[in-house]
Amino acid sequence: MKISLYIAKRYLFAKKSHNVINIISAISIAGIALASFALICTLSVFNGFHTLISTLFSDFDPELKVEPVHGKFFRTDDERISAVRSLSFIDVCSFTLEEQVLLQYKSKQQIAIMKGVDDSFHELADIESILLGNGIYMLSDEICDYGILGINLLRKMDCGAQPIDPLTLYVPGKDSNMDMVNPANSFKSAPVFSPGVFFKVDQEKYDDNYILVSLDLARKLTGNPNNASAMELKLTGGTGILKAKRELKSILGDEFRILDRFQQQADVFKVVKLEKFISYLFLSFILLIACFNIISSLIMLMLEKQNDAILLKSLGAGEKTVERIFVLNGVLISLTGAIAGLSAGIVAVLLQQHLGLIKLGAAGNFIVDSYPVNLKISDIIIVLLTVIAVSFISIRPVGHIARKLVSKGH
Repeated sequence: MKISLYIAKRYLFAKKSHNVINIISAISIAGIALASFALICTLSVFNGFHTLISTLFSDFDPELKVEPVHGKFFRTDDERISAVRSLSFIDVCSFTLEEQVLLQYKSKQQIAIMKGVDDSFHELADIESILLGNGIYMLSDEICDYGILGINLLRKMDCGAQPIDPLTLYVPGKDSNMDMVNPANSFKSAPVFSPGVFFKVDQEKYDDNYILVSLDLARKLTGNPNNASAMELKLTGGTGILKAKRELKSILGDEFRILDRFQQQADVFKVVKLEKFISYLFLSFILLIACFNIISSLIMLMLEKQNDAILLKSLGAGEKTVERIFVLNGVLISLTGAIAGLSAGIVAVLLQQHLGLIKLGAAGNFIVDSYPVNLKISDIIIVLLTVIAVSFISIRPVGHIARKLVSKGH
């Protein structure tokens, strides 16, 4: 193996009698380097978008969310729920209740999702960072109830940040039949005023559909005075998510599911992962095509070094040794291109990460000004292993050609 590797390195860097072999080898190295560069940059961009999306959701979604497996609601006075609230690693515990509602303002009507939250919700979510307007965060006082709409829902209702008239929430009455004469009698309703603010999460799911109200109002409208649809948790600093989930699972059993932020937005993150995987497959296919350029280089090299191969066999080298020389030569070409491409890609990603050289478009039109990137060691290893595997698959038949050339020449 050492002899084969030594000769393969000599063949790679030594000057050939036919200059075209050097040119084809250089083209092969450049093709693999370009494919490796594209792979690491593309994977890093998808990592960046993954991190960006998780950051956006962290302003609204809790670290952990507990919800019932069956049904929409659970009782907040359940002994298991009380046991969870007393755990030492739970910093903030907030109960929420979500239900679909009909939202009306003057002649405008819109189906929305009402999210009732308790007084500790603002400690759980970084709600202040996503509020816009001239008012304050407030959901109820001694006089009336308030509702905070998502920015796009606000536009659909055409009510402005501080409407003079209240908005009306309609919720189907619990276990009631539809009154065909006067359908409004089949709904529970309540007016809500605006505190002068609205929220912007930069996620369609929330900005287009959600209105925040107090938990008491949500319970009143749904007829569930002691129930909640979820228990949202904020952990103390340094607490591991997986450890916390195991502890909660042991207390709550199989009747509840515990979701972290990625599981709460599973559909969104699955799309990002799927796009990343598809991009990886396409670029790997391009890499495979680039590796086929090596075959022409190796065949020409074998024709030039045929006499050397016959001499080595005469000196006692086996056919496997000769075969291995040319295969290793191809692998070295692949590794040289991979290392060059990865090095350039890592530098490019780090420059983009710190300087934001490539912009997304006109300033202010996107959440971030430049493409987000996040370099991971695992991606570097994946790209390197992919290059080795793809190049070996494409180069492996060259060994059989080398063996036939040696046999024929001998």
